[in-house]
Order: sequence, then C-alpha cells, then structure tokens
Amino acid sequence: MSTNPPRRPQAEELQKAYWRKSSYSGGANDCVEIAYLGAYAAVRDSKDLDLSPVILSRCALDDLLGQYTDDATRGG
Repeated sequence: MSTNPPRRPQAEELQKAYWRKSSYSGGANDCVEIAYLGAYAAVRDSKDLDLSPVILSRCALDDLLGQYTDDATRGG
C-alpha cells in the first residue's frame, strides 16, 4: 500500500497564509517570516515579499531549526 505525499501549497494558499515574524526582529523589517501550511512550512524574506518563498516540509524545517538551536547552545 503506497501513500502519496501531501500536496505542496499553492500560490493562493501562500497569499492567504498567516506569516509569523520572529519576536527578535524588534519591529524592524529585516528578518524572515514563516507560515505553517499543513505538512509544509514556507519561509520568506520580510524585506522582499515579491520573491518566492522557500517551501520545506515541517520535518525539514524542524531539523534545520533544531540544528541551529543545537549549535547556538554549544556555542558554535
């Protein structure tokens, strides 16, 4: 029995998504924003919203952020 992967988000879903900015941005427009879209997450540059966002699986984003957090914790 095979299962199909979840469908990637469409442009309309990205436009309607709730984009979350880091609380560390201090209100400046110089950070990335993340929108969670089911099994996927979209990441975009808050300075240039016309660029296409990077679409990652939530698992891949968690791995990426976990790696960053682990490195920061170890001082690396």
